[in-house]
Amino acid sequence: MKTPKSIEPLVRDGLVDEVLRPLKSGKEAAVYVVLSEGEIRCAKVYKDVNQRGFHKQAQYQEGRKVRNSRQARAMEKNSRFGRQQQEQVWQNAEVDALYRLAAAGVRVPQPYNFVEGVLLMELVTDEHGNAAPRLNDLELGHEQALEYHGLLIKEVVRMLCAGLVHGDLSEYNILVDASGPVIIDLPQAVDAAANNNAARMLERDVDNLADYFGRFAPELLTTEYGKEIWKLYESGDLTPQVELTGRFKSNNKAADVGSIMREIDDARDEAIRRRYEHED
Repeated sequence: MKTPKSIEPLVRDGLVDEVLRPLKSGKEAAVYVVLSEGEIRCAKVYKDVNQRGFHKQAQYQEGRKVRNSRQARAMEKNSRFGRQQQEQVWQNAEVDALYRLAAAGVRVPQPYNFVEGVLLMELVTDEHGNAAPRLNDLELGHEQALEYHGLLIKEVVRMLCAGLVHGDLSEYNILVDASGPVIIDLPQAVDAAANNNAARMLERDVDNLADYFGRFAPELLTTEYGKEIWKLYESGDLTPQVELTGRFKSNNKAADVGSIMREIDDARDEAIRRRYEHED
């Protein structure tokens, strides 16, 4: 097929040998199957911000670093330059997340290069070498649903141990290859330590998984892995090897205000007593 204009720089640089066919096109990007360095890979071409509009929620942007104060001011003003900078930050977030998560052993497509708005990465395939289906396209049995859910919860934990929350995880951005689920679409990934919305996003991701797999294994609908995972993360006890229960006991015990006030009064009286003793 004819090489899309956006991929021409990669062809000139020798990163892409040939564009074989389009794979899919969404609101944010178009994906092509390409031949690169003798391997079949895919090229994700981010659509121009002016063509599709820029409607990113501020909750995802929180905690993301920008290069300089000029860039930050432009983004705040939402000028044309600012929108372009926001788009660049959005694209870089996915690229950085893929490299970071791949290094941490999370099942994501292996990234290879990012050039002028085009992300070159691994083509996830099924056992026959065809492009892997989305999880949403599969009909699962009870045991397979439990298996895939368990694998994805472990991936969520591994992601959080690497400092990231997907932020939009669902059956629509998970592929299934011959070895199981592969997580994709990460431009909205957030830094767990820098974003105040991270806990809520993690719980939403995990609840989305429970809702989907609960169609095939209803017992998953009553689990609370999200709260359990975040509590372990906050306490510093979360590791990729952690054994989860899916249960969470919240601390609803009312504070004994009277006891606390007595302790404060006692501490104040003790401080006054010591001061007078020192003066004597």
